Amino acid sequence: MSLKEKLVSSFLAFENQVDLESKIHDVRSEAIKTFEAKGFPTKKDEAWKYTSLNSVLKHDYSLFPKQDNALEYSDIKKYFLDDIDTYKIVFIDGKYSSNLSQTTHDGIDVCLMSSALHKPKYQLIIENYFNKVAGKEGLTSLNTAFSKEGAYIHIPKNKVVAKPIQIVHFSTGNEAALMLQPRNLIVVDENSHVQIIERHQSLTDNPVLTNSVTEIVANKRAIVDYYKVQNDNNNASLIDSTFVEQKRESHVSVHTFSFGGKLTRNNLNFYQNGEFMDSTLNGVTIIGDKQHVDHNTLVHHIEPNCESHQDYKGIFNDSSTGVFNGKVVVNKEAQKTNAFQSNNNILLSDKATINSKPQLEIFADDVKCSHGCTIGQLDESALFYMKSRGIPEKEAKGLLMYAFSNNVLKSVKIPELKQRITKIIANKLGVNIGFDL
Repeated sequence: MSLKEKLVSSFLAFENQVDLESKIHDVRSEAIKTFEAKGFPTKKDEAWKYTSLNSVLKHDYSLFPKQDNALEYSDIKKYFLDDIDTYKIVFIDGKYSSNLSQTTHDGIDVCLMSSALHKPKYQLIIENYFNKVAGKEGLTSLNTAFSKEGAYIHIPKNKVVAKPIQIVHFSTGNEAALMLQPRNLIVVDENSHVQIIERHQSLTDNPVLTNSVTEIVANKRAIVDYYKVQNDNNNASLIDSTFVEQKRESHVSVHTFSFGGKLTRNNLNFYQNGEFMDSTLNGVTIIGDKQHVDHNTLVHHIEPNCESHQDYKGIFNDSSTGVFNGKVVVNKEAQKTNAFQSNNNILLSDKATINSKPQLEIFADDVKCSHGCTIGQLDESALFYMKSRGIPEKEAKGLLMYAFSNNVLKSVKIPELKQRITKIIANKLGVNIGFDL
């Protein structure tokens, strides 16, 4: 039985496990029909031309973990941003861990999707926002059909969340192979501000496939800073689909740091439904071995007087493969749009590959839009200059590569996270860089 057949046949058993409103049942039923019709994407699909899921889909994944697993905080402390106080929503093998989490309902809701789907007091938000901005592709529909658990975050208007929120998913290896499908819903109301950090971490060498979907709604003048830290082991694969809807004068930034995992696919979609908005999509990718990272972005400018900025840096070693497929669409009505898109890459090995395809679709005539990509090696003259000043070659290469990615780090607004990412980059580059940030 193929994984698709297993998922479709398991849907009825899954529905029997959950007790949800009929409206959610209708959404699920429609979603599983969509997945059954479309299935998993293949390289015949233009958006997946350079990424094959064959090596990932061959495993016999467990869809429903059979037992709860407890983890000691001391064993997983290094995966948290523990330098500062944060809210935490922690999941172990897809199940909520109350011992490791710190949620709240004190003026804001930082809690579980399962609670929001069950309890009447959340129904208005669920009805207005759940599965409204998410796409109807095969993988997104699959997540919708099986969505049961994840993070539910609602920030009412005129609230500045005092501390960041961490969403962390652990897989323990209790199953021979495990498939997880977390679903996050984040609604930030008028004049509110929140910072969120998301991480998926496997603690085992067993195969793990995570099909994650996140919906973010930033209402009028809301500010959302979202950070994705992807530094998993080489048997973990992640398909991360994030859909962002922005309203008038909102500012949303999503930073994606891809350093590990067997196969990572980031689908990031922004829809600007209002004027005077700003969207920021930044990313740093540093991989080696046979790792594969694919960034697929869309920014849809629908209304006039808005901006978007994309800056993705990639460093590829060994036989790794990188993909950047970025699209900016400017509607006819979206005059005075300022859209910037850049993808710059360094190949450290003759066997490393990067496929870059920045795209603009412009239907307005009064806009400032630019895009471009570069692919090359380290600057030999700069390397020679640094070596002539007494800097060893290894450290010189590390400094050049750090400088190459530093533009993205500058826009990280949580100092402690910035320091953590810097240490990860230094470790990936194999150098000890003593930057004081």
